[in-house]
Amino acid sequence: MRSLAAALGVRPTKQRGQNFVIDPNTVRRIVRAAELSDDGETVLEVGPGLGSLTLALLAEGHRVTAVEIDPVLAGALPDTIATYAPGQAAAFTVVEADAMTVTPADIGEPTACVANLPYNVAVPVLLHLLRVSPSLRHGLVMVQSEVADRLAAGPGSRTYGVPSAKAAWYADVRRAGPVGRNVFWPAPNVDSGLVAFSRREPPATEATREEVFAVIEGAFSQRRKTVRSALARWMPDRAQLDEVFRITGIDPGLRGEMLGIAEFAALAGAAHSVSPA
Repeated sequence: MRSLAAALGVRPTKQRGQNFVIDPNTVRRIVRAAELSDDGETVLEVGPGLGSLTLALLAEGHRVTAVEIDPVLAGALPDTIATYAPGQAAAFTVVEADAMTVTPADIGEPTACVANLPYNVAVPVLLHLLRVSPSLRHGLVMVQSEVADRLAAGPGSRTYGVPSAKAAWYADVRRAGPVGRNVFWPAPNVDSGLVAFSRREPPATEATREEVFAVIEGAFSQRRKTVRSALARWMPDRAQLDEVFRITGIDPGLRGEMLGIAEFAALAGAAHSVSPA
């Protein structure tokens, strides 16, 4: 990986959150932990960088669509694959794009996402991919350790918040292990962790995803207040807000951090019953 970078005149940049994985054991561990199908899957990789994880995925017989924003790295990846994995070159596609803006037209219908996500945009990238790519059934991503805690946290946890609740709309999320700093180049100043997710149907509700997410954001806008107080901006009419809590049976004296995605969906759905059309 270092020799490839030197040949390209590339050095990792903080601006793009680049920390390249240079340890072969780590990439093989990530592929194993992703629990991909033995029959081979179409894997979406975001931020492939120099291609270490890409090569490990291809070596196990999977097709890889890699989204890379850096034009130099994106341009070099096909040659890297042709050189180090010539037999798998036909199973590789690179898309030069910002992962925050890709659509199914760009990435097709991947069944899994396995990636070392850029740490500075990991949460919005993951949520965007889950939203625009319903074909994604499961995945394993590497993120900053604190972000991994937030994504996998459940109601009542100190780290539970907006990322946790929004991710739970799409999938069951869990921590899948730590990753040491010395496997990266350059070594980051933060610890890293793996997060696994499995797609499931969102809670049944009359509300749209956007409406549910508005409730989530409102509930966590003032963490120290009760959920009734925190949602005052979301529904300024106090009588209507009280009726929403009555319909759902949710205790308005709880804090937002005690509510799960089903409760947020119920609150958003109940708003349809009390708000004028």
